[in-house]
Amino acid sequence: MDPQYGKIDLRRLRQNSHVRQMIREVNFNHHQFIQPYFIVDGLPEKEPITGLTGVYRETPDSLLRQVENDLEIGCNKMLLFGVTHKQTSSDQSSLLGQHHSNDGKELKTDLNYEFILKQIESLRSHFGDQLWIAADVCLCTYTDHGHCGFISNDGKRIKNQQTVDELSRQALLLAQAGANCVAPSDMMDGRIGSIREILDENELEDTLIMSYSAKFHSGFYGPFRIAANSAPSTTNTLKDRATYQIDPSAYKDALNCAKRDSDQGADILMVKPGLPYLDILFRLQKEITKPWAVYQVSGEYAAIELLGQNNLINSPKAHMEAWTSFFRAGASIVISYGAREARKWINML
Repeated sequence: MDPQYGKIDLRRLRQNSHVRQMIREVNFNHHQFIQPYFIVDGLPEKEPITGLTGVYRETPDSLLRQVENDLEIGCNKMLLFGVTHKQTSSDQSSLLGQHHSNDGKELKTDLNYEFILKQIESLRSHFGDQLWIAADVCLCTYTDHGHCGFISNDGKRIKNQQTVDELSRQALLLAQAGANCVAPSDMMDGRIGSIREILDENELEDTLIMSYSAKFHSGFYGPFRIAANSAPSTTNTLKDRATYQIDPSAYKDALNCAKRDSDQGADILMVKPGLPYLDILFRLQKEITKPWAVYQVSGEYAAIELLGQNNLINSPKAHMEAWTSFFRAGASIVISYGAREARKWINML
C-alpha cells in the first residue's frame, strides 16, 4: 500500500457532527422557506390533500388558525392560492368587476377575486407585518377550461395580450389588498413588464414580483392541480399547457424567459419543479445574479412522503437532502409544502 494513503485521510473531516458542521459549504436556515396555502371558497371544513402531509384546502377560519400555529414555530412566509367558483366563459368580456385604480380607471376583472382579496385583507388585519404574503397571479382557477389565460374562439391558442391585461389587473388588486409580493405563474409573454408598470403607476413600487420565469411543462404537478382545482379541461383543443410552459428539453428557452423577466422588473426569479431541473438552476443563477427561488412542487413532495409512509425512506431526511441540493445549485429561497417543518428538520443536520 502506498504510504501516502495513511497521511491523507479525508475521513478525518467527517468523523463527528462538530467537524461536519464547521466545514459545510452550504448552509441555510428556515427564514429562506415559503409555505404554500390553499384557501377555498365555500368549503365547509378544511380538507387534507393526498400526498401532501400536513397541508390542507383551508376555510377562511382554518387558514387563520393554521397561520397562527405556523408563526409560533417560525414559519412566517406564505404563498397563497385562492380557489373559487369557476367562470363559465373563456372570454374576458364576461368577467367584469367594479374595481378601480388610483386614477379612477375601471378595472375589468373576475368578480370571484373578491374572495381572495378578503382573505388577504383578513390575514393582514390579524397578523400585520408578522406575516409576509406572496399571492399567486393566474387565471386557471377562475376559468371553466382551467388554462392560465383566455382561449381564442377557435380554441387553439391562449390570447396573450388579453390575458396579460387581466393578470396585471389581478396583481394590482392583490397588492392593494395587502400582498407583499405577487407571483405570476402563468408563463405569458410580457406579463412582468405590464405588472411592474401598473404597480408603479398605483404607488405600489415596493411590491415585489416573484416570477415563475422557468416553469416547465412537467408531470410533477398532479396533487397541486387537485388542491387548486386547476387541471386543464380535456374537452378543449388545448388539452395541456405545452404551448406556454417550457419544454423540459429547452434550456435556452428557460434562459431567454428568465432574462426577459429580469429585464422587465422581476425581483425574484424561479425554477419549477426543483429536483429534475437542478442543472437549469445552476446555469441560470450564473447568468442572472438576482435571487433565485426553487419550487419543490407537489409531485416531488408527495413522492418522498409516500415513500416514507411505506417505510422505504426517512422522509424528513429525504426532504432535507432535496432542499440542500436546491441551495447547493444556487437557490436563495425554497418554496415547499414542508416549509413549516424547516426549523425543526434543519436541526437534524
